[in-house]
Amino acid sequence: MKNSIEVKNVSKKYKDFELKNISFNVPEGCIVGLIGENGAGKTTTIKSILNIINVTGEIKVLGKNNKQNEKEIKEEIGVVLDDSFLSEYLNAKNINSIMKDFYSTWDEKIYIEYLKKFNLPMDKLIKDFSSGMKMKLKIITAISHKPKLLILDEPTSGLDPIVRNEILDIFRKFIKEDEKRSILISTHITTDLEHISDYIVFIENGRILFDLPTSELLENYGIVKCSKEDFEKINRNDYIKYRKEKYQYEVLTENKYSFRNKYNIQTIDKPSIEEIMLFYIKGEK
Repeated sequence: MKNSIEVKNVSKKYKDFELKNISFNVPEGCIVGLIGENGAGKTTTIKSILNIINVTGEIKVLGKNNKQNEKEIKEEIGVVLDDSFLSEYLNAKNINSIMKDFYSTWDEKIYIEYLKKFNLPMDKLIKDFSSGMKMKLKIITAISHKPKLLILDEPTSGLDPIVRNEILDIFRKFIKEDEKRSILISTHITTDLEHISDYIVFIENGRILFDLPTSELLENYGIVKCSKEDFEKINRNDYIKYRKEKYQYEVLTENKYSFRNKYNIQTIDKPSIEEIMLFYIKGEK
Protein backbone atom coordinates (compact mmCIF):
# COMPACT_ATOMS: atom_id res chain seq x y z
CA MET A 1 0.00 0.00 0.00
CA LYS A 2 1.26 3.49 -0.89
CA ASN A 3 1.46 6.17 1.77
CA SER A 4 0.15 9.71 1.32
CA ILE A 5 2.27 10.88 4.27
CA GLU A 6 5.42 9.32 5.72
CA VAL A 7 6.86 10.76 8.93
CA LYS A 8 10.16 9.18 9.93
CA ASN A 9 12.22 9.94 13.05
CA VAL A 10 10.99 13.54 13.29
CA SER A 11 12.09 15.67 16.24
CA LYS A 12 11.65 19.31 17.24
CA LYS A 13 12.87 20.93 20.45
CA TYR A 14 11.37 24.02 22.04
CA LYS A 15 12.15 25.58 25.39
CA ASP A 16 9.25 23.84 27.15
CA PHE A 17 8.29 21.07 24.71
CA GLU A 18 9.93 18.44 22.54
CA LEU A 19 8.67 16.30 19.67
CA LYS A 20 10.62 13.09 20.26
CA ASN A 21 11.63 11.04 17.24
CA ILE A 22 8.11 10.32 15.99
CA SER A 23 7.27 8.06 13.04
CA PHE A 24 3.94 7.15 11.44
CA ASN A 25 2.26 6.89 8.02
CA VAL A 26 -1.02 7.98 6.45
CA PRO A 27 -1.87 5.19 3.96
CA GLU A 28 -3.39 6.14 0.63
CA GLY A 29 -7.20 6.03 0.67
CA CYS A 30 -7.42 6.20 4.48
CA ILE A 31 -8.52 8.60 7.20
CA VAL A 32 -6.00 8.80 10.04
CA GLY A 33 -6.90 10.44 13.34
CA LEU A 34 -4.13 12.13 15.32
CA ILE A 35 -5.25 12.30 18.96
CA GLY A 36 -3.82 13.60 22.22
CA GLU A 37 -4.28 16.25 24.89
CA ASN A 38 -3.87 19.93 24.12
CA GLY A 39 -0.12 20.52 24.07
CA ALA A 40 0.72 16.87 23.32
CA GLY A 41 2.29 17.69 19.93
CA LYS A 42 -0.54 17.37 17.41
CA THR A 43 -0.25 20.87 15.93
CA THR A 44 3.56 20.73 15.96
CA THR A 45 3.35 17.46 14.01
CA ILE A 46 1.01 18.96 11.42
CA LYS A 47 3.11 22.10 11.04
CA SER A 48 6.20 19.93 10.52
CA ILE A 49 4.42 17.97 7.75
CA LEU A 50 3.46 21.27 6.07
CA ASN A 51 7.06 22.54 6.44
CA ILE A 52 5.83 25.52 8.46
CA ILE A 53 8.43 24.71 11.11
CA ASN A 54 11.90 23.28 10.61
CA VAL A 55 12.46 19.82 12.12
CA THR A 56 15.00 17.01 12.00
CA GLY A 57 14.04 13.73 10.39
CA GLU A 58 12.39 12.87 7.09
CA ILE A 59 8.88 13.69 5.88
CA LYS A 60 7.35 12.69 2.55
CA VAL A 61 4.00 13.97 1.32
CA LEU A 62 2.47 12.26 -1.74
CA GLY A 63 5.82 10.54 -2.28
CA LYS A 64 7.83 13.79 -2.31
CA ASN A 65 10.23 15.32 0.20
CA ASN A 66 8.22 18.03 1.95
CA LYS A 67 11.12 20.51 2.02
CA GLN A 68 12.43 20.06 -1.51
CA ASN A 69 8.99 19.90 -3.19
CA GLU A 70 6.93 22.24 -1.03
CA LYS A 71 5.35 24.20 -3.90
CA GLU A 72 4.29 21.06 -5.84
CA ILE A 73 2.90 19.45 -2.70
CA LYS A 74 0.79 22.47 -1.74
CA GLU A 75 -0.88 22.37 -5.17
CA GLU A 76 -2.10 18.85 -4.39
CA ILE A 77 -3.23 19.14 -0.77
CA GLY A 78 -6.03 20.89 1.10
CA VAL A 79 -5.23 22.35 4.52
CA VAL A 80 -7.38 23.62 7.37
CA LEU A 81 -5.54 25.12 10.33
CA ASP A 82 -7.22 26.91 13.23
CA ASP A 83 -5.47 30.21 12.54
CA SER A 84 -5.29 30.15 8.75
CA PHE A 85 -7.77 31.80 6.44
CA LEU A 86 -8.35 34.78 4.22
CA SER A 87 -9.51 38.14 5.55
CA GLU A 88 -12.82 38.10 7.39
CA TYR A 89 -13.81 41.14 5.32
CA LEU A 90 -14.16 38.93 2.25
CA ASN A 91 -17.23 36.93 1.31
CA ALA A 92 -17.65 33.50 -0.30
CA LYS A 93 -17.89 35.05 -3.77
CA ASN A 94 -14.55 36.85 -3.24
CA ILE A 95 -12.92 33.59 -2.17
CA ASN A 96 -14.08 31.88 -5.35
CA SER A 97 -12.45 34.62 -7.45
CA ILE A 98 -9.18 34.43 -5.51
CA MET A 99 -8.96 30.63 -5.58
CA LYS A 100 -9.65 30.45 -9.33
CA ASP A 101 -6.45 32.41 -9.86
CA PHE A 102 -4.53 30.50 -7.22
CA TYR A 103 -5.33 26.88 -8.23
CA SER A 104 -5.38 25.61 -11.81
CA THR A 105 -7.61 22.74 -10.62
CA TRP A 106 -10.14 24.95 -8.79
CA ASP A 107 -13.67 23.69 -9.44
CA GLU A 108 -16.14 26.56 -9.14
CA LYS A 109 -19.09 24.23 -9.68
CA ILE A 110 -18.15 22.00 -6.73
CA TYR A 111 -17.51 25.06 -4.54
CA ILE A 112 -20.92 26.62 -5.27
CA GLU A 113 -22.70 23.26 -4.84
CA TYR A 114 -21.21 22.90 -1.36
CA LEU A 115 -22.12 26.49 -0.45
CA LYS A 116 -25.74 25.79 -1.38
CA LYS A 117 -25.79 22.41 0.38
CA PHE A 118 -24.66 23.98 3.67
CA ASN A 119 -26.67 27.20 3.30
CA LEU A 120 -23.62 29.46 3.21
CA PRO A 121 -24.42 32.86 1.68
CA MET A 122 -22.30 34.16 -1.22
CA ASP A 123 -22.40 37.86 -0.26
CA LYS A 124 -22.27 37.90 3.54
CA LEU A 125 -18.92 38.89 5.07
CA ILE A 126 -17.05 36.05 6.76
CA LYS A 127 -16.76 38.10 9.96
CA ASP A 128 -20.55 37.79 10.33
CA PHE A 129 -20.51 33.98 10.01
CA SER A 130 -20.98 31.71 13.03
CA SER A 131 -18.02 29.52 14.03
CA GLY A 132 -19.70 26.52 12.37
CA MET A 133 -20.27 28.45 9.14
CA LYS A 134 -16.64 29.61 9.12
CA MET A 135 -15.33 26.06 9.56
CA LYS A 136 -17.59 24.69 6.83
CA LEU A 137 -16.36 27.44 4.50
CA LYS A 138 -12.72 26.64 5.34
CA ILE A 139 -13.23 22.95 4.57
CA ILE A 140 -15.20 23.62 1.37
CA THR A 141 -12.42 25.96 0.22
CA ALA A 142 -9.79 23.31 1.06
CA ILE A 143 -11.46 20.59 -1.04
CA SER A 144 -12.73 22.57 -4.05
CA HIS A 145 -9.44 22.34 -5.96
CA LYS A 146 -9.81 18.53 -5.77
CA PRO A 147 -6.73 17.76 -3.64
CA LYS A 148 -5.32 14.27 -3.15
CA LEU A 149 -4.83 14.81 0.57
CA LEU A 150 -6.56 16.80 3.32
CA ILE A 151 -4.68 17.89 6.45
CA LEU A 152 -6.95 19.23 9.18
CA ASP A 153 -6.11 20.60 12.62
CA GLU A 154 -9.07 20.49 15.06
CA PRO A 155 -11.74 21.02 12.37
CA THR A 156 -14.70 20.21 14.64
CA SER A 157 -13.51 21.86 17.87
CA GLY A 158 -16.16 24.01 19.55
CA LEU A 159 -18.93 23.04 17.11
CA ASP A 160 -22.30 21.59 18.01
CA PRO A 161 -23.04 17.92 17.18
CA ILE A 162 -25.22 18.72 14.15
CA VAL A 163 -22.55 20.88 12.48
CA ARG A 164 -19.87 18.32 13.37
CA ASN A 165 -21.90 15.58 11.70
CA GLU A 166 -22.30 17.70 8.56
CA ILE A 167 -18.53 18.19 8.43
CA LEU A 168 -17.87 14.46 8.91
CA ASP A 169 -20.20 13.84 5.95
CA ILE A 170 -17.98 16.11 3.82
CA PHE A 171 -14.97 13.99 4.75
CA ARG A 172 -16.78 10.73 3.96
CA LYS A 173 -17.82 12.04 0.55
CA PHE A 174 -14.30 13.34 -0.16
CA ILE A 175 -12.80 9.87 0.41
CA LYS A 176 -15.61 8.01 -1.35
CA GLU A 177 -15.22 10.02 -4.57
CA ASP A 178 -11.61 8.86 -5.09
CA GLU A 179 -10.09 5.80 -3.40
CA LYS A 180 -6.60 7.33 -3.57
CA ARG A 181 -7.52 10.36 -1.45
CA SER A 182 -6.46 10.51 2.20
CA ILE A 183 -7.15 12.61 5.28
CA LEU A 184 -5.02 13.36 8.34
CA ILE A 185 -7.24 14.86 11.02
CA SER A 186 -5.97 16.11 14.37
CA THR A 187 -8.63 16.34 17.06
CA HIS A 188 -9.33 15.87 20.74
CA ILE A 189 -13.00 15.06 19.96
CA THR A 190 -12.33 11.36 19.65
CA THR A 191 -15.99 10.34 19.20
CA ASP A 192 -15.84 11.81 15.68
CA LEU A 193 -12.97 9.48 14.79
CA GLU A 194 -14.83 6.34 15.85
CA HIS A 195 -17.21 6.95 12.94
CA ILE A 196 -14.79 7.89 10.14
CA SER A 197 -11.16 6.96 10.85
CA ASP A 198 -9.25 3.92 9.62
CA TYR A 199 -6.25 4.41 11.94
CA ILE A 200 -5.56 6.21 15.20
CA VAL A 201 -2.18 7.73 16.07
CA PHE A 202 -2.00 8.68 19.76
CA ILE A 203 0.60 11.28 20.73
CA GLU A 204 1.35 12.19 24.33
CA ASN A 205 4.05 14.59 25.53
CA GLY A 206 5.76 14.56 22.15
CA ARG A 207 5.90 10.76 21.82
CA ILE A 208 3.69 8.37 19.88
CA LEU A 209 2.12 5.87 22.28
CA PHE A 210 0.39 3.80 19.60
CA ASP A 211 -0.49 3.74 15.91
CA LEU A 212 -3.29 1.21 15.33
CA PRO A 213 -6.26 0.45 13.07
CA THR A 214 -9.39 1.95 14.65
CA SER A 215 -11.30 -1.34 14.31
CA GLU A 216 -8.52 -3.24 16.12
CA LEU A 217 -8.39 -0.65 18.89
CA LEU A 218 -12.14 -0.75 19.54
CA GLU A 219 -12.44 -4.51 19.15
CA ASN A 220 -9.44 -5.76 21.13
CA TYR A 221 -9.00 -3.26 23.95
CA GLY A 222 -11.14 -3.73 27.04
CA ILE A 223 -11.83 -2.19 30.44
CA VAL A 224 -11.80 -4.90 33.11
CA LYS A 225 -13.84 -4.25 36.24
CA CYS A 226 -12.81 -6.29 39.23
CA SER A 227 -12.44 -6.44 43.00
CA LYS A 228 -9.23 -5.58 44.84
CA GLU A 229 -8.62 -9.31 45.41
CA ASP A 230 -8.92 -10.09 41.71
CA PHE A 231 -6.79 -7.08 40.78
CA GLU A 232 -3.94 -8.28 43.01
CA LYS A 233 -3.85 -11.58 41.08
CA ILE A 234 -3.32 -9.85 37.71
CA ASN A 235 0.19 -9.95 36.24
CA ARG A 236 1.52 -6.42 35.62
CA ASN A 237 2.47 -7.36 32.03
CA ASP A 238 -1.19 -8.14 31.19
CA TYR A 239 -2.55 -4.60 31.48
CA ILE A 240 -1.61 -1.09 30.40
CA LYS A 241 -2.84 1.04 33.32
CA TYR A 242 -5.45 0.88 36.06
CA ARG A 243 -7.80 3.16 38.00
CA LYS A 244 -8.91 2.66 41.57
CA GLU A 245 -12.61 3.48 41.93
CA LYS A 246 -14.64 3.61 45.15
CA TYR A 247 -15.76 -0.02 45.14
CA GLN A 248 -13.66 -1.66 42.43
CA TYR A 249 -10.61 -1.51 40.21
CA GLU A 250 -10.74 -0.72 36.47
CA VAL A 251 -7.96 -2.08 34.28
CA LEU A 252 -7.19 -1.31 30.62
CA THR A 253 -6.01 -4.31 28.60
CA GLU A 254 -5.06 -4.37 24.93
CA ASN A 255 -6.35 -7.93 24.46
CA LYS A 256 -9.60 -8.54 26.32
CA TYR A 257 -10.04 -12.06 24.90
CA SER A 258 -6.77 -13.52 26.19
CA PHE A 259 -7.27 -11.60 29.44
CA ARG A 260 -10.72 -13.16 29.95
CA ASN A 261 -9.38 -16.66 29.25
CA LYS A 262 -6.40 -16.26 31.56
CA TYR A 263 -8.18 -14.72 34.56
CA ASN A 264 -11.78 -15.85 34.04
CA ILE A 265 -13.04 -12.32 34.64
CA GLN A 266 -16.28 -11.78 32.72
CA THR A 267 -16.96 -8.07 33.33
CA ILE A 268 -14.99 -6.47 30.51
CA ASP A 269 -16.45 -3.39 28.83
CA LYS A 270 -15.78 -2.18 25.30
CA PRO A 271 -14.01 1.19 25.67
CA SER A 272 -14.36 4.31 23.55
CA ILE A 273 -11.25 5.93 22.09
CA GLU A 274 -11.66 8.69 24.68
CA GLU A 275 -11.65 6.18 27.54
CA ILE A 276 -8.53 4.50 26.17
CA MET A 277 -6.83 7.89 25.89
CA LEU A 278 -7.80 8.84 29.46
CA PHE A 279 -6.43 5.56 30.84
CA TYR A 280 -3.07 6.19 29.16
CA ILE A 281 -2.92 9.78 30.42
CA LYS A 282 -4.53 9.59 33.87
CA GLY A 283 -4.27 5.91 34.83
CA GLU A 284 -1.77 4.41 37.26
CA LYS A 285 0.92 1.89 36.27
